[in-house]
Amino acid sequence: MTITQDDQLQGLKHIGRIVANALQAMGRAMVAGMTTAELDEIGAAYLEREGAVSAPQSTYGFPGATCISVNEEIAHGIPGGRVLKTGDLVNIDVSASKGGYFGDTGATFRLGAVTPDLDRLCRDGRRAMEIGVAQVGAGKPLAGIGTAIGRFAEGRGYTLIRNLASHGIGRALHEEPGEIPTWPDRGERRRIARGMVMTVEPFLSKGGLWAEGGDEDDWTLYADPRAPAVQYEHTVVATRGKPIVLTLPG
Repeated sequence: MTITQDDQLQGLKHIGRIVANALQAMGRAMVAGMTTAELDEIGAAYLEREGAVSAPQSTYGFPGATCISVNEEIAHGIPGGRVLKTGDLVNIDVSASKGGYFGDTGATFRLGAVTPDLDRLCRDGRRAMEIGVAQVGAGKPLAGIGTAIGRFAEGRGYTLIRNLASHGIGRALHEEPGEIPTWPDRGERRRIARGMVMTVEPFLSKGGLWAEGGDEDDWTLYADPRAPAVQYEHTVVATRGKPIVLTLPG
């Protein structure tokens, strides 16, 4: 989506706050001993109270209100009977719509104390997203997002999952300009238009290169080669100055 009117921006900010608040509510409520289904219920209840509709459910028939991926799972994990434990890495991805506008956000949470390597991975994962967001601006190359993230990842000794991309969003969960690489891609020649709405969501890993499905279901993705991976995500709008981050809690 490319914003042309202020009411569009306000609609996107509204749903952006809703998904951001739902994500934070789930992160605060997460404790060892609860199941991922119970955690999902917290997000589902928040979205319902705000009059928002889960985007994975409405768009793809996903069997949960949110995606919750634990440890070896890196994306699209189905909420269910898995019991959370101290030391887990829990990625929560919340996307929803309201009034015809969509917002999408995500973060990887540490449940209690984790190893120093995983703690560093989480901190650097958030930093990778922030570096990507800083490259969003009218007239800038779309490839600049992945180039900057890739430079940071390589310098810190990480890999990037190269088949889980950022994407356009706005009137639908996934829309023009389609997939946006968050890794270096010399073939990407497009430029960012003023008002373009997109996600920035790199998957930073300690060795993983690709996302692949498992045998358990048709949704959950794992790193290949198997390795820890984290994801942080904002929905943003390109301007002539700093990008507008839509998915901030408040």
